[in-house]
Amino acid sequence: MTILLRDTRPGDHDAIVALNAAEVRHTSAMDGARLGVLAALAARHRVAVVDGEVAAFLLAMREGAAYRNDNYAWFAARYARFCYVDRIVVGARWQGRRLGSLLYEDLFAWARAHAIPLVACEFNRVPPNEPSRAFHARHGFVEAGRQWLGGKQVSMQVAALD
Repeated sequence: MTILLRDTRPGDHDAIVALNAAEVRHTSAMDGARLGVLAALAARHRVAVVDGEVAAFLLAMREGAAYRNDNYAWFAARYARFCYVDRIVVGARWQGRRLGSLLYEDLFAWARAHAIPLVACEFNRVPPNEPSRAFHARHGFVEAGRQWLGGKQVSMQVAALD
């Protein structure tokens, strides 16, 4: 198995939309047009390619992005410098192969190189997303707060980078 992490290319968009759709219960819906908007706002948009196939992706924004999102706004109101993970998705057949961890290690190294002290994200508490909670805890994220959005309660998470 050959794994390559690289910046996203326009030719990856169909695969990214399909990966996101398969995991939409844990993230928000995203069609090609929405991906185009998010990609334009992203400071970091990477894919994990396994044997030539896009198997996972990460999309993250810096502070100051023109991103209208309640979760992003929560972090922007509290932190001057941060990188917000809008979504990290690993395809079902690729889960358990450390692709999410590799994408986070890559993001953390990039953030440190850009003197970004904090990586932020959220995951659902209600309804619970236990796999995401455990995954983020393994990567040093801790809860900084909670908020309700519609019928969901999210746990606002931060990982401080040394």
